[in-house]
Amino acid sequence: LFSGPSPDSALNPYARIVVDEARLRGINVKVLDAENGFFRLTHGGHSVTCRESLSSLTSAVAMSLCDNKAATRKVLTDAGLKMPDQMTISNDDDLELLTPFLKRYGRVVVKPARGEQGAGVSVDLRSLDTAVDAVHTARRECGAVLVEEFVEGDDLRVVVIGREAVAAAIRRPPEIVGTGQDTARRLIEKQSRRREAATDGESRIPLDEETERFLRAAGYGLDDVPASGERIVLRKAANLHTGGTIHDVTDDLHPDLARAAIAAADALEIPVVGIDMLVPDVSMNAYHIIEANERPGLANHEPQPTAEKFLDLLFPITAAAQPIGPKEESETK
Repeated sequence: LFSGPSPDSALNPYARIVVDEARLRGINVKVLDAENGFFRLTHGGHSVTCRESLSSLTSAVAMSLCDNKAATRKVLTDAGLKMPDQMTISNDDDLELLTPFLKRYGRVVVKPARGEQGAGVSVDLRSLDTAVDAVHTARRECGAVLVEEFVEGDDLRVVVIGREAVAAAIRRPPEIVGTGQDTARRLIEKQSRRREAATDGESRIPLDEETERFLRAAGYGLDDVPASGERIVLRKAANLHTGGTIHDVTDDLHPDLARAAIAAADALEIPVVGIDMLVPDVSMNAYHIIEANERPGLANHEPQPTAEKFLDLLFPITAAAQPIGPKEESETK
């Protein structure tokens, strides 16, 4: 099948994985904006415009629900799904609500009501001063800030495509290991270079307030030298773009977690989504959903067939033909 010339090599890994699968199927690819991952796929008389795993099949309403974390929570809790308790800070007067909320839960998460890639998120805050500072940090990303009950557990991403839980992965936060010689700053820079090389520049550990907060909790500053062999976690948020790592757990996923992710996709009326949960163990049915991502990075879940399932959804006629067994043969006759 002729699918045209090879598209722009500047595409990021999240667009590239879809484009490569499309070309294997004879689907024509036209890159609209390589830097931002926009492309158009055409097969026969059918065209779909995409930005990585976000396509024109996703409605503006569904995208808006995912973009607004408070709206996501309302829709999912109304559907009977479990989420952490939450409050919104819209102005300075609302800061007085922090004290009773922190007293009730002891540990909280602060994040912008809108945003992505972990920007402005502070996790496991235990004092009023740190929570207030985190609110001010989150406000740099969005005027409305969410304060959420902290829930202990592993950070699980479940990718749902066409009402099927296609892939699941545990995301672990970045950490450094002391050498007894390098400063914390040097160790972070080294680890960031490794993460950038492994992810085509998508992952790096920021030298920001959150990283310094976790260093201080471990008894170090950026220019101190951690002891040899000492492991220091640099943030609780396990986002890939802030240096986190991803570990496939699809085969171990409890069926109830898959069902909860599919129910969340149904409630949001979205065909492709990454549902983020906190779970004590992927083999157990306990969970709290923390947010939904309308543009999950399919390349993060290889070797699971995320790109294949995405193209099956967009162009079902190109899906691999299933072998015809004896029953089907007799019915055909």
